[in-house]
Amino acid sequence: MNRKPCSESLTVKTSHVLPPDTNTHGTLFGGKLMAHIDDVAAIAAVRHARQLVVTASTDSVDFLQPVKEGDSICMEAFVTWTHNTSMEVFVKAVTEDLLTGKRKVCTTAFLTFVAIDEDGTPIPVPQVYPVTEHEKKLHENGALRAAHRKERRKQSKELAEEFGTSFPWNKER
Repeated sequence: MNRKPCSESLTVKTSHVLPPDTNTHGTLFGGKLMAHIDDVAAIAAVRHARQLVVTASTDSVDFLQPVKEGDSICMEAFVTWTHNTSMEVFVKAVTEDLLTGKRKVCTTAFLTFVAIDEDGTPIPVPQVYPVTEHEKKLHENGALRAAHRKERRKQSKELAEEFGTSFPWNKER
């Protein structure tokens, strides 16, 4: 399987923030921004793997700056690190006041995708390699972030087991 540069998966998506996309504060709904992030990251993952993919996890999404109605929101995503069947995708979201041209990074996030075949079985993905200094910086810590995700997933499974499917969860009531 051939190795691919990070840049081969680069995906850019720009959207205009309209009234239905905003909350009572006149800023973009966080969930709407997260949907944009998942969408652009999934496209980057498919571009890298050239296979179907599913979202396996989203690391923390920190809302650094508000995105106001009338602004644009531009997401840039690319694969930064790979492991057998999984791909880490970095997403940066930039908001722009279209009238003044002022731009701010409003969010960064890492997502993990798994390549699958038509039956939903995980399949191998090509390795990714960095070229630029930014790509190298993100790539060099990919294994560490993956280890943190693995531990977080283990804890999530333990919570799911403990809480189960019934409500209320507190059985002492």
